[in-house]
Amino acid sequence: MSKDQTKALWQTWAKKLIDWNIGDISADILEASGPLTLVTAQLVYFTQPVLSGLWPRDDLTALANMLEEPEQKDAFISLLREESV
Repeated sequence: MSKDQTKALWQTWAKKLIDWNIGDISADILEASGPLTLVTAQLVYFTQPVLSGLWPRDDLTALANMLEEPEQKDAFISLLREESV
């Protein structure tokens, strides 16, 4: 998945979270979760064969990558904060 595709996907996620009025709390949870995001990323990778029936595999991979890479997680948190304003 390209950076542009990833950014578009993140914007879709952020919009949904904000529409559900959980954008700020989602950002707070991601910030506070620290190393737990690595465990969550591994859980997403592990359950991908089952979850791919519910969500597109590329979305799951992008989610796991975002949780696994601190720079990506911080960028998504910033996007959530910006979109919430």
